[in-house]
Amino acid sequence: MAFAERRFFGDTREWLCRQAAGEVLEVAIGTGLNLAHYPDDVRLTGVEWSEAMLAVARSRAHSLGVPADLRQADAQALPYPGACFDTVVCTFALCAIPDESRALAEMNRVLRPGGLLLLADHVASSSWPVRVLQAAADLVSVPLQGEHFRRRPLPRVTAMGYVVERHDRFKLGVIERFAARRPTT
Repeated sequence: MAFAERRFFGDTREWLCRQAAGEVLEVAIGTGLNLAHYPDDVRLTGVEWSEAMLAVARSRAHSLGVPADLRQADAQALPYPGACFDTVVCTFALCAIPDESRALAEMNRVLRPGGLLLLADHVASSSWPVRVLQAAADLVSVPLQGEHFRRRPLPRVTAMGYVVERHDRFKLGVIERFAARRPTT
């Protein structure tokens, strides 16, 4: 993961997390690689389905002195009432969640109207030769690891009425990150 972080993701974690404010939910927090990048004044909650990864995230939060409520939960069925978070963050995880649409619907459900959705992932490339390679990789990675290389959450998010405030796409269009505002109505 450290190689991918350096080679492909750049400053994406910092770029996203520094925009978080208020009550923040990080979906699929993993081992807590984003913890160091949140502003000090956020109230952070994180969910992760893997107890082993969550244990690493808890240890990382403790060593960084970051207060966070970290819980085991499924991104496709978040254990929170509707409209209870100001910001929802998900980095490099939608590609591995079995039902991306359900996870996005859950993020939408728990985000307050006017709240900020911050997402980053590897997506279907803007370069057709790379998309061909991604399609070949999906033939192996999806059945073996559940890893999808050609998903693209941005069109789904805009179809839900979100307004994209900031957007970047780089590394042959394979990495995409954006900040989108949930409609108030």
